[in-house]
Amino acid sequence: MFSHVFVGTDDLDTSKAFYDSLLGTLGVAPGMVDAEKNRIIWASPTGLFAVTKPINGEPACHANGGTVGFAAASPEQADAWHAAGVAHGGTACEDPPGVRDMGAFKLYLAYLRDPDGNKLCAMYRMP
Repeated sequence: MFSHVFVGTDDLDTSKAFYDSLLGTLGVAPGMVDAEKNRIIWASPTGLFAVTKPINGEPACHANGGTVGFAAASPEQADAWHAAGVAHGGTACEDPPGVRDMGAFKLYLAYLRDPDGNKLCAMYRMP
């Protein structure tokens, strides 16, 4: 359904270190820097994720109520994702990583905020 997701940042170097580590736990190669456009792009077979300095020149801010979700292949991968994020300047938020019972199905979720305050989630759909 989605081709790409962009979030804003005021510090490309910090974002690159954070997301290279975070997305590396999901098997995504380090981000490609587009210095001309002030953005960094991570590519996977299912889409693109990018950070960018806002085009309008205003400070970056996070979406109030927004969450960017990343697919995890297992609860262990979601835990590694969460640990990498916290170790590289992210902040744990919501409940600790774990199973959420949604009635007909169960999800393993891990939430954190990146250094710019963007809310992120790693999600594994339990069998």
